[in-house]
Amino acid sequence: MRTEWNGFTGTKWQSEVNVRDFIQNNYTPYNGDESFLEGPTSATSQLWSELQALQKEERANKGVLDMETEVVSSITAYPAAYMDQSLEKIVGLQTDKPLKRAFMPYGGIRMSEEACTTYGYKPSDKLHEIFTKYHKTHNDAVFQAYTPEMKLCRHNKILTGLPDTYGRGRIVGDYRRVALYGIDFLIEEKKKDLARCGAGNMIDTVIRQREELADQIQSLKDMKTMAADYGFDISVPAKNGLEAAQWLYFAYLAAIKTQNGAAMSVGRISTFLDIYFERDLENGTFTESEIQEIVDHMTMKFRMVKFARIPSYNQLFSGDPVWATLDVAGLGQDGRSQVTKTCFRFLHTLENMGPSPEPNLTVLYSSRLPEPFKKYAAKISVLTSSIQYENDDVMRPIWGDDYSVCCCVSATQTGKEMQLFGARANLAKCLLYAINGGVDEKTGMQVGPEYQPITSEYLDYDEVMHKYDLMMDWLAKVYVNTLNLIHYMHDKYYYEAAQMALIDTDVRRTFATGIAGFSHVVDSLSAIKYAKVKAIRDDKGIAKDFVIEGDFPRYGNDDDRADDIAVWLLKTFMNKIRQYHTYRDSEPTTSILTITSNVVYGKATGTLPDGRKAGQPLSPGANPSYGAEKNGLLASLNSVAKVPYEYALDGISNTQTINPGALGHSDEERADNLVHVLDGYFDQGAHHLNVNVFGVEKLKDAMEHPEKEEYQNFTIRVSGYAVKFIDLTKEQQMDVISRTCHDRM
Repeated sequence: MRTEWNGFTGTKWQSEVNVRDFIQNNYTPYNGDESFLEGPTSATSQLWSELQALQKEERANKGVLDMETEVVSSITAYPAAYMDQSLEKIVGLQTDKPLKRAFMPYGGIRMSEEACTTYGYKPSDKLHEIFTKYHKTHNDAVFQAYTPEMKLCRHNKILTGLPDTYGRGRIVGDYRRVALYGIDFLIEEKKKDLARCGAGNMIDTVIRQREELADQIQSLKDMKTMAADYGFDISVPAKNGLEAAQWLYFAYLAAIKTQNGAAMSVGRISTFLDIYFERDLENGTFTESEIQEIVDHMTMKFRMVKFARIPSYNQLFSGDPVWATLDVAGLGQDGRSQVTKTCFRFLHTLENMGPSPEPNLTVLYSSRLPEPFKKYAAKISVLTSSIQYENDDVMRPIWGDDYSVCCCVSATQTGKEMQLFGARANLAKCLLYAINGGVDEKTGMQVGPEYQPITSEYLDYDEVMHKYDLMMDWLAKVYVNTLNLIHYMHDKYYYEAAQMALIDTDVRRTFATGIAGFSHVVDSLSAIKYAKVKAIRDDKGIAKDFVIEGDFPRYGNDDDRADDIAVWLLKTFMNKIRQYHTYRDSEPTTSILTITSNVVYGKATGTLPDGRKAGQPLSPGANPSYGAEKNGLLASLNSVAKVPYEYALDGISNTQTINPGALGHSDEERADNLVHVLDGYFDQGAHHLNVNVFGVEKLKDAMEHPEKEEYQNFTIRVSGYAVKFIDLTKEQQMDVISRTCHDRM
């Protein structure tokens, strides 16, 4: 056994890359409470103060502190750089300055240049020439290959948020491997894979994989070079908790230096790191205070991740998110809790340094988790509104007990799997296409198939359902084909070598699609079925408005009449997606998730038969429509819980805001009651819950007085992620304010 592994047990992980086996053989479940936790050290407080000052300066400078214009980002593009070297326990920056945004043109040169010019920076003429004359980008390749139909769907926003101008993201490298094995061992294992690849049979798939493996090996070598610039030798395994955290962060740093994906998740690292910290405590290498300092400084680095973005991206994904999702807790396949002291430590960073959107802290929840941990997590939710919860009991049977959340709500087997990210299809707009014969209600363009429109004054449920079924067939096909094209070009021109180097060569691929406008379709179909809906048409025969006569059941009230339609809608669309070939024989999945793009989607969507007016935001994710929830929080949760995760393996996002008074009269009582809510909700098989605990008045005051110190780090959960409320656009803020705030259970 290597000296770095002294005290560790198990054999399988020593002879092959198998981090899960290492964890299962060596971690120590923790069933106690938070009393062991330590506050911030003076170094932490000073560093955090310096970072907050930079963030304040960044906000004053229209949201960008500095931006690169001359250097193309890569693992080794910059020399070692620091925020405050004398204080930092974890070192490494994306560029040469804190919060400076890199120039990353491989996804698209025009996007990179627009990101610069938007904020007053002039991009390099030389780089423009290189990436227009001599090197094709992912974006150029995609748009050259798009069919007219694909471009039309994109332009009319029935498909939107497509990863055709930026890195696709959602790929989680197993960054723990660098800490456990060191780079040299990982290189040797990839070389073995390369030697075996193809066995001399040079078909196109083999050739592609051999090239990808060569790129992966080079990335591993570059990681070693980057770390050496900082004075560290990561060719060998980490010998203590500080090195384990630093080695792991270097691997993650390589990923964010080379990819500007929509989600650059950190993964499930707390239980892994805890093994090293427990050994350090036993050996006297570090004290609890020193360990918390390491966790705080590592978290601070995750809070500093920044990418150059363009205005249209910021409208879709508001608040400057990177979704550096970090997962804690969950259960093992053997029934043991994977809650460790370090799960507490990561949540404690929200106390030591205050709330923050990044990293996107995610609790893998089960009612069988230790009660002290559940209560502590709930307490942090009540105090900070910075945590999301995902149901480990529904994810673990599908993804195993070593999965990570790769974006907001999407699971992926750590080191075994990659996800092909796919944005969203607007099923609400698709319903209007069914009514209007494929004509876009906003632009008047013939986008969908030229089917016979519905011409009756009152909408007939059976007729609508028949035409909607046909229109969803068309949309599913064009959606999958569009994504196939995008992912082909992304692999060719913007391959994620640094992340894929830390994933098994024989990788499982999932193909992620998504649904927008979910609740509005459900309520619209319910209105047509249970009430009378009269179509109001313009002089061209396009249904522009609807008059509802009578009442109808709405999704979000625990009424099976509406909720059954929700289940039907998800199953139907997912089964249509499954009919079509998906890129590299990936497994098709879907999500009910809109992020903050519900506002942009809403702008592009006309009036719907549920009463929502043209241009208004769509309800986010799987949330009920605004104003639909009439029976309190629990009834709303019960409706969402009926939506089957098995048909939406990419995730079902539910964001709820609860008035503190509805949960109790004290923080302790609120935490206790929140645990009961979470237990009941997830025991029904529900997938996800964002929890906000504050009143609407606080939101309104923050919007009116963003300069107040108390709002500088005021963090809220939106659809699948967290943002600083004052970083949202006014439109986005108004959307959040208009959402249901539950005043009763």
